[in-house]
Amino acid sequence: MMRVVAKKILREFWERYADAAEPLKTWYKEASKAVWLSPADIKAEYVKASILKNSRVVFNICGNKYRLIVEINYKRQWVFIRFIGTHKEYDRINANKI
Repeated sequence: MMRVVAKKILREFWERYADAAEPLKTWYKEASKAVWLSPADIKAEYVKASILKNSRVVFNICGNKYRLIVEINYKRQWVFIRFIGTHKEYDRINANKI
């Protein structure tokens, strides 16, 4: 099972954007129970997820209104929250480096 690091970041975000609360809580529960051994495992479950360089994955939250970027260590089964923000905020960052 994946260990999701930095749930606090998600909680702070859904306290600011109430419509993101349920989708983020659902994503957290699903990710915590998942066993992702490769990007293909993620794509099998989240078809619209974007696989980036540097073990980064972008998940669309609330129909792509928000973007969640995680860094995944497949060997250790860790998911690090790197960014959560609006689509507009996402457009201003480098998702491969954040």
